[in-house]
Amino acid sequence: MKLKKTLMPIVCILFASMACKEKQPEKIEDVAEEVRTEYYTEPYRPQFHFSPEENWMNDPNGLVYNDGVYHLFFQYYPEDIVWGPMHWGHAISSDMIHWAHKPIALFPDEHGLIFSGSAVLDEANTSGFGKEGNSPLVAIFTYHLMEGEKAGRTDFQTQGIAYSLDNGDTWTKYEGNPVIGNDGIKDFRDPKVFWNDKENVWTMLLVAGDHLQIWNSPDLKEWEKVSEFGKDQGAHGGVWECPDLFKLKVEGSEEEKWVLLISINPGAPNGGSGTQYFIGDFDGTTFTSDQKDNRWIDWGTDNYAGVTYNNVPGGDRIFIGWMSNWTYARDTPTEKWRSATTLPRKLALQKINGRYELINYPLSNLDKIITAGSKETVTIEGGANVEKTFENFNQSETKFLTSSKDFQITFKNKNDEQLILTSNGEKQLLRLDRSRSGKTDFQEDFGTTMQMPVTNLPNGEYEVRILIDRSSIEVFVNKGQYVMTAQIFPNEQYNTMEIKNTSQKSFELKDFGINLVKRIW
Repeated sequence: MKLKKTLMPIVCILFASMACKEKQPEKIEDVAEEVRTEYYTEPYRPQFHFSPEENWMNDPNGLVYNDGVYHLFFQYYPEDIVWGPMHWGHAISSDMIHWAHKPIALFPDEHGLIFSGSAVLDEANTSGFGKEGNSPLVAIFTYHLMEGEKAGRTDFQTQGIAYSLDNGDTWTKYEGNPVIGNDGIKDFRDPKVFWNDKENVWTMLLVAGDHLQIWNSPDLKEWEKVSEFGKDQGAHGGVWECPDLFKLKVEGSEEEKWVLLISINPGAPNGGSGTQYFIGDFDGTTFTSDQKDNRWIDWGTDNYAGVTYNNVPGGDRIFIGWMSNWTYARDTPTEKWRSATTLPRKLALQKINGRYELINYPLSNLDKIITAGSKETVTIEGGANVEKTFENFNQSETKFLTSSKDFQITFKNKNDEQLILTSNGEKQLLRLDRSRSGKTDFQEDFGTTMQMPVTNLPNGEYEVRILIDRSSIEVFVNKGQYVMTAQIFPNEQYNTMEIKNTSQKSFELKDFGINLVKRIW
């Protein structure tokens, strides 16, 4: 009915001699605005993060750019808001900010459900799937045969491929699937594939329980295992998942290093799911790293299974994660849909105080939907606090520069629900307390206080940037050197911010601003 109302004024103009009996709005834009504001407005619905229109979503899959389009595939169950038989959902974007929903890309078949994986542009048509100069997109994914799992077998996960000749709109599964079988590894999944310039082959990363396998192929069909990594390195509190491997230049130098991402569940530093990274070298067949400590791309509880885009113009590494945690992912208090993605982030490698650091920070395109207001310098005396009000902190950006490492920022609403971010300079810790942030009782582990060591911040001023959406907070310290992402479910939007100086010395927050982030739907 709303579509008909939108079109009726045009019909009236074209057929002026005919009586238009239905009462019309004054402007077409009035109806368009009405439709727009009714869409994506359910309780807790993210306003500037991607989420499916309805039902369950988890891992981002098949992140690839081609012909002006950024593809976001994702684990999707179209029948319910809890995990079920996995498909590949699909959305596209031209700017990584606004998204358009597409039909389901991949459905389960006789080989199993469609679990996580990746996609590549086979520009040279090594696979032979291309036709008449049309380079195919090739998706590589894990088959999960539920009947095999239920029967107690250990070979129920295999790897399959499919191809598209219309830039991802439709897909054809390879008749020779699966392309990699299973000799009895229970957790054998999540292929990430990229073109390997060193060997002039395709390289596939596969996780095998508690470590990584590396495979090579000339044509995406025939694969050979060439090495392993990680049996005696990294965190091993749970199963390894969703690997990724890429090269980055160390900013300000000509040095290049390879970065390996590995998600793990459980075993993250603040409980449940998390993503670790390794910095090392890759010779075309083998990844090595002399890293001794465990490092995490995000210290919050809600950034998991993140991977990066293939084929991005200019070679940027753009990362998207699933904004949830397997500890409570099935229990969060949403009704029409469940789960969202993190903001897309550009990854970079820096050497800070002699230590390599993986930086992740929102894409600059995000600034296009931020309504920047005035900036000020806020001076807070020792032990004192200041209060700021804003109509809706749950659709906002707060940003400032400071040299202080002793402060507390509390977001509050009229119900006195509180989300508290605390920086402790002596302990070199940043804490995020959501125990009183809103709804927390849907799962016993949700109402936690998470903490992040900030032991390598440079001396002097650094940036703090806080982005809050309806049901999430993302905190970026020193342009993404340290990051925390967490879900929140306040019963009312936050409208007050209290900033407290927890030291005895006054400090300044320079270029302090609170800005509205526009909705993308």
